[in-house]
Amino acid sequence: MEKYIAILKKSPLFLDFDEPDIIKLCSCLAAREKTVEKDAFIIRAGDEIRYIYMILSGSMCIFDEDYWGNRTIIENMTQYTLFGEAYVLADTEQHIVSVAAAEDSVILEIDPEKLFETCSNGCACHGKLIKNVACILSEKIVRLTEKLGFISQRTMREKILSYLSVYARRERSAAFSIPYSRQQLADFLCVDRSALSHELSRLKKSGLIRYSKNHFELMGRE
Repeated sequence: MEKYIAILKKSPLFLDFDEPDIIKLCSCLAAREKTVEKDAFIIRAGDEIRYIYMILSGSMCIFDEDYWGNRTIIENMTQYTLFGEAYVLADTEQHIVSVAAAEDSVILEIDPEKLFETCSNGCACHGKLIKNVACILSEKIVRLTEKLGFISQRTMREKILSYLSVYARRERSAAFSIPYSRQQLADFLCVDRSALSHELSRLKKSGLIRYSKNHFELMGRE
């Protein structure tokens, strides 16, 4: 675990903790690292709640999958992201979505009972850890509300422009790279991939955007 201390210190979960406290908390939480290969499932919809996870390296994808195998991407998660904690706080017995590795990754498994129950060792920093979890959950609510704004747009064009506008504002630049391939972006916006590609081409011809693969540049206003 010691080799990941530098990573843990940069994570929102262990924000403002020094190395001795992190080592102590990892022991209290029965935390352990786990290597996951690309495309391997961490969680499948219907699985019982067993652990809370944090990404130490690599990336994960949260998605919903219907009976026929059609996927809707809920979120792509990168290094330092915590996931699974909302189910524990909601007292839900099973996961309703799936999580798989988008690339070879390393995750931290945390015992949820040890995270949210009073520490038997009387750690003074345990309360601050719970506060950090609350901040993480609040930020997730903001992101999901933001996504709802994208997918609630009436037309394909409005969905795309809404997403790209927010991303440009977040990056403070008209030129930026998004974290999705075409298929992933289609899944994220809950649209057909072919229709998405067609609308992107129309937007490019109209002079509103330029793009190459996942790099975009906003050119003007409608």
